[in-house]
Amino acid sequence: MQVGVVNIRDALSNAKNNGLDLVEVAPEAKPPVCKVMDFGKYKYQMEKKHTFKKPIEIKTVKLRPHISTHDLDRKINQMLGFLDSGDKARITMFFRGREIIRPEQGMVVFDRIIEKLDGNYAIEMSPKLERKSITMVVGPK
Repeated sequence: MQVGVVNIRDALSNAKNNGLDLVEVAPEAKPPVCKVMDFGKYKYQMEKKHTFKKPIEIKTVKLRPHISTHDLDRKINQMLGFLDSGDKARITMFFRGREIIRPEQGMVVFDRIIEKLDGNYAIEMSPKLERKSITMVVGPK
């Protein structure tokens, strides 16, 4: 490629021979600055650069059925942090031994969690008992 002052007809023929485009980079400069490039490829790269999206991850928060109020508030704040950053949160409560006899105690904890969400977040999977755990998935609206 040549650098310097070139006649516009020569620049256009040079670009056409190479299968490229002549693009004006700085029209207000004296003389105007042009560049020989593949403009379609350039537009595609700029569009691709601006459409970067963070992949959504599912973060897990683990609970126990006999959790204190303060610990539950801390876990809820942790979950809200995940949701505010654009990730989903999976809340899992594990039962050990004879705790599985009373799954309704676990559902009470999940009801308190749903109450604290205030409808600002989408509950994608409501609390569901599966073997020895209850699982719920919450995502940002």
